[in-house]
Amino acid sequence: MVDAAELIDNDFLRQFEIKIDKHLAKIEYSLQERKIFLTKLIIPEGIKDEGFQKEFLALVFEQIESRNLSVVPTSPEIAKFVRSNRKYKRMLPVGLRI
Repeated sequence: MVDAAELIDNDFLRQFEIKIDKHLAKIEYSLQERKIFLTKLIIPEGIKDEGFQKEFLALVFEQIESRNLSVVPTSPEIAKFVRSNRKYKRMLPVGLRI
């Protein structure tokens, strides 16, 4: 489902966006120095796919990694994703444990 959609980094609104059908899923962020704070995950009710959240987050983390930024997940859902995916733990700033 996510593969066909395009991930957009909306600098103006400070959020990653992906449009599925007529629904817009978002991850709000704050960028400070070389760290990106992922503050809020918003997935509309209309997106029923169980694996969508995981795919969406993986896509966002890949884009962040390509920009060589550290990730600080402040949203509980995003922190849970990092805990369950060891490969993204290396993107956390030094000293931050989740």
